Amino acid sequence: MKPVHTEKMVPDSSVIIEGVLSRKIKANAISVGEVIVPEGLVLFLEQEAAREKAAGYLGLDELKRLRDMLGDNMKISGRRPSSLEISKISFDDIDSFARQLAFDENAVFVTVSKSKHTAAEATGVKSILVVPEGVERKLKIESFFDAATMSVHLKEDVIPYAKRGMPGKWDFVALGSKPILQEEIKEISREIIESPKERIDSFIEIERAGSTIVQMGHYRIVITRPPFSDGWEITAVKPIKQLNINDYNLSPELSQRIDREATGILIAGAPGNGKTTFASSLAEYYAAQNKTVKTIEAPRDMILSPSITQYSISHGDAQEVHDILLLSRPDYCVFDEMRNTKDFALYIDLRLAGIGLAGVVHATNPVDAIQRFIGRAELGVIPQVIDTVIFIKDGAIGKVLSIKMTVKVPSGMTEADLARPVVEVRDFESKQLEYEMYSYGEETVVVPIGSEKKTSAVHSLATRQIENAFMEYTSAAQAEMISENKVRVYVPERDMARIIGKEGKTISEIERRLGLNIQLEPMKSARPEGKPITFTVKERGNYILLFTNRAGASVDAFVEDSFLFTSTTSKKGEIKISKKGPIGSSLLKAMDLGKKVELKMSE
Repeated sequence: MKPVHTEKMVPDSSVIIEGVLSRKIKANAISVGEVIVPEGLVLFLEQEAAREKAAGYLGLDELKRLRDMLGDNMKISGRRPSSLEISKISFDDIDSFARQLAFDENAVFVTVSKSKHTAAEATGVKSILVVPEGVERKLKIESFFDAATMSVHLKEDVIPYAKRGMPGKWDFVALGSKPILQEEIKEISREIIESPKERIDSFIEIERAGSTIVQMGHYRIVITRPPFSDGWEITAVKPIKQLNINDYNLSPELSQRIDREATGILIAGAPGNGKTTFASSLAEYYAAQNKTVKTIEAPRDMILSPSITQYSISHGDAQEVHDILLLSRPDYCVFDEMRNTKDFALYIDLRLAGIGLAGVVHATNPVDAIQRFIGRAELGVIPQVIDTVIFIKDGAIGKVLSIKMTVKVPSGMTEADLARPVVEVRDFESKQLEYEMYSYGEETVVVPIGSEKKTSAVHSLATRQIENAFMEYTSAAQAEMISENKVRVYVPERDMARIIGKEGKTISEIERRLGLNIQLEPMKSARPEGKPITFTVKERGNYILLFTNRAGASVDAFVEDSFLFTSTTSKKGEIKISKKGPIGSSLLKAMDLGKKVELKMSE
């Protein structure tokens, strides 16, 4: 660009936010007698800064630089928008104000936008098209990367760092010895935020108060600033290698499953282990099989061929994505980075509609990926929406699980009456059963198979259910598993005759119902008092809730030093008692009379 001189100049928003004008004046590429800034632009930048938007901060910084450089030769003029107008105004509206101000002042309109430059000339306004330096050369953020750099981490007053290596095998290295200053990191942010105006492969994915996410070519860039973060920070990530499905050395059985059988895939792994890289290779593999493939991303950072359409859930809600995919009917959809309940609900809904899906989730071990669906979907639905879990570790496939629903007696139980729907989770290669998922009472449990943990988990749940069953006949019960099909139950001595029943009919019925051999013992012989624990009481509907800080603990309850009941606290440390039962009635009566109620650890 040749040196330009003009007496009066009116900049548009892009020139100010990107800081082009101050740099051009400093470099003597532009000389100007007077710079006239639209008052609407000042108010708009002030509003954007108040909303914690990066454009507001960067624009106000540029105005301050121009004031320091030009002094009284910079003035604020033009129509002042009302408060209502400024709350609804856009960048395009502000730039139209600037164009009109240039016309009124017989000044030159300055912009970095080709379309706005053309529009100004078409309406008789003198205009200069300025090419930002950031477009003429490589952006500063790109200079931190080399062929082995996965990500760059910049924070004000901290030495820049980078991750170099491969997914799962990288080093955290310093980039220099001097901390990066706030002014420098703001300048880098300005270049990144303005890049979409000149680069067709760059766009702002998400703009929030305190943060901005930009996809610029192969770079995914996150910018945060105060008060959201304690300082200006930039995290830029770039994939250093694109793989195809053959690079993962799949077994013939897994290749066949992916090609013909798997329609509900979860790609799991810890952050930085290469989940998205594998998901990209899977999408390309399906596309190469002449299948229609689309992706759901937030943000769109997968590097894919043009034949694969990439949807951003950041720019549309889950319902819009759902409607578009059902109407377009892709063969496969890759859902990158499933994080919240809405993401999982969308995955489930699309799978039930018959669309093949591969979802990417964070998990430290393979079964955790399946467990993230528990509570978000009925147990019987999980095998319909997930059939394969591929666990990625250190950039390679570490383990593959298959999921199937069957009806059987869960492992560790013996009686046929205990048969129920069970979700079996098997190692895909060895076919070895590793986990069972099933409903036990009101809970959905995940039980590891072939280990001591499984026996412990089954016994813990079994004793809780046995104790609940005995609460119909007594005010207290403590169960102790002796073997897989035999249990010892302690109850107050006064209730033993009622529990046994005439000619043993009651205890026989309980044994038949539970499928266990029951040995009844008086509670006094096995219930020494333990240490008191603190708790709070709340009433909710037909229940009394006791809240403790002891999760999964066996506790005894006493009223005025008289034993009342024994129970096991939930994972949240709660005990739930029905008001209609004998225990609930006794507890309510004791509290109404102001009697002392204590909880003590069982020993």
